[in-house]
Amino acid sequence: MAKLYFYYASMNAGKSTNLLQANFNYGERGMATMLWTAALDDRSAGKPIASRIGLEADAHRFTGETDLWAEVSRRHAATPLACVFVDEAQFLSPAQAWQCARLADEANIPVLCYGLRTDFRGELFPGSAVLLGIADALVEIKAVCHCGRKATMNLRIDAEGEPVAAGAQTEIGGNESYVPLCRRHFSQALGFFG
Repeated sequence: MAKLYFYYASMNAGKSTNLLQANFNYGERGMATMLWTAALDDRSAGKPIASRIGLEADAHRFTGETDLWAEVSRRHAATPLACVFVDEAQFLSPAQAWQCARLADEANIPVLCYGLRTDFRGELFPGSAVLLGIADALVEIKAVCHCGRKATMNLRIDAEGEPVAAGAQTEIGGNESYVPLCRRHFSQALGFFG
């Protein structure tokens, strides 16, 4: 029986790198896969899924209206899929997260989702919240805070490097916009600990 996996972490933990390595392993064995990423993440000048260490791959892009169940089922009928990979899974709608579960349960295709658990305020993304609740396997990928502790939070910073505590939940960016921190340093930066 196929499973739904949610690999989650803070920024700069290597989520896309892990996804691309796993996808490579399937391809090396001649197995077909299907890759997805959020259409709103347009940072990559080349292929849609790109890691900080230079790995990249083509992928389908999902929006809030994409029916993952229908799209993947159509592809699976033409070419049996060994696995589906979803990068930036925090941007899945709750319905799309359930479609990923349906792909595992009814189409018997393993679905590996990779994404952030929380936003820059420490709040769950809607897609991540559903995946945390329904995934068969939860796997935390470790990142490191500047203090050496495990980074679990994503501090948004402005152009001067100052912490940002308010704004839209989604603002696409990398190292220029976010810093992975442990909970202690995240809380201190935002003044939660007085």
